[in-house]
Amino acid sequence: MDTLSGINSFVKAVESGSIASAARQLGITPAAASQNIARLEQYMGVKLLTRTTRKLSLTESGDVYYAKVSDVLHRLELARSAVDQLQGVPQGRLRIATAVTYGRHIIAPLLPAFCARYPSLSIELISTDFNVNHSNDDVDLSIRFKQQLEPHLVSRRIATIPMVICAAPSYLQRAGIPRTPEDLKEHACLLYRISFNGLLFRWTFIRDGLHFEPELRPSIISNDIDSLTQMAVAGAGIARLASFIAEPLIASGQLQALFDESSDQNDDTRVDAEPLDFHICYRDRAEVSLKMRLFIDYLLACLPHTEA
Repeated sequence: MDTLSGINSFVKAVESGSIASAARQLGITPAAASQNIARLEQYMGVKLLTRTTRKLSLTESGDVYYAKVSDVLHRLELARSAVDQLQGVPQGRLRIATAVTYGRHIIAPLLPAFCARYPSLSIELISTDFNVNHSNDDVDLSIRFKQQLEPHLVSRRIATIPMVICAAPSYLQRAGIPRTPEDLKEHACLLYRISFNGLLFRWTFIRDGLHFEPELRPSIISNDIDSLTQMAVAGAGIARLASFIAEPLIASGQLQALFDESSDQNDDTRVDAEPLDFHICYRDRAEVSLKMRLFIDYLLACLPHTEA
């Protein structure tokens, strides 16, 4: 019997709370994961899980068994990583979670060259603006903006992205051009709601070295930056966008930057939108595998505006 497949399915089901979730992590069907667990239970001669349509729970025997095997998979991964380090060849799967827009516009275009460099690696990119649990979701690395950081994770800043306050020329012709951030309270503002905590993303500015937040008038709120971008282009209002999104649209004339260097600001009145930091996160500094280290180094070498 393939005991390891059964243990793998069992541990993932317990940690994720469902067989379906375990199957997604393992890249198999829920039926296959259920069969793996059933074969393990048959091999052990005891029932390990009680399964209903709503709940998955450990039996007394399952609780004892899980306590003994829960770290087996982690130790096996560490053993494989040690062999990889010795051989200098990264192998296996690397699961990376990233904020949706940053993953779509920045990380995804970088992956083909990385995969070509290390063909023995299999990459899984998980795009979500919700915080992932590195253990339960079996994630090696997560890329998060500053507001998503969690104290129990090791984090390293990999990029500082300028933010651009901008709007379509059609909106500015209709509503007028705000000359200072304080003028934004008279304008339709397109705001981003952070998915994982439900808070609105704050528009912070820097003037004379001091940070401040002007009063805003929300016109449209969305938890998807790309949707807000399209609405800004359509003339719905003023948006706060990362430079990698805004700059091509400004260059094409679809958006116009506000409060930037090319405006009529002088040195005494200069104001900048506070930039956005992105960090790469992992569970334990002592357990950074070769494949993780190589990917982190690759990002640091490739990313614009990098401040390690």
